Amino acid sequence: MNEEQRPEPWLRGTLAEMPAVPRAVIHALELASEDVHLWCGPLTDEEMNLRPLAVASVAFHIRHIARSIDRLLNYAESTQLSGAQMIALKTELDASATRDALFAEFDAAIEHASERIRALDSTRLDEARKVGRRELPASVGGLLVHVADHTQRHVGQAITTAKIVVALRDKKSPTASRSPLPCRDP
Repeated sequence: MNEEQRPEPWLRGTLAEMPAVPRAVIHALELASEDVHLWCGPLTDEEMNLRPLAVASVAFHIRHIARSIDRLLNYAESTQLSGAQMIALKTELDASATRDALFAEFDAAIEHASERIRALDSTRLDEARKVGRRELPASVGGLLVHVADHTQRHVGQAITTAKIVVALRDKKSPTASRSPLPCRDP
């Protein structure tokens, strides 16, 4: 069964031993990983960094997904952000990314996030947490759900931008239309 025919992670019967919320979040991260690789993987380094119509680049979205998951899980674990995380936050829009470096960071972040989510005590999902310098109120469960929905939002934006980039590429060279993106709807 190829990638386009396989059911989404939440329909594969995996992680059944886990409580529903962490399981759903890990499944959302697995789907994010599959979709980012499927739709954005064929892009070149240059295409990853393009900002068509001044929208954020695919590179930005991939970096932002990886780094925001890390930051959100810090809050879920009741720890503040490190200096390194704050510096990394300020470089998410940099236009010098290589495809290989982006995917290495992204894949490592997804894998590490799954480990961190598994380590959280799922009986404490209602436990209060503070987010950011303003210490906005949240909960462990709320942060986990936000990891999933925020990730999926940026996956959608990355896919849309990738489609625009490919359309622009194909428009420049209609006889050499590569159209490497798959047909599966995200």
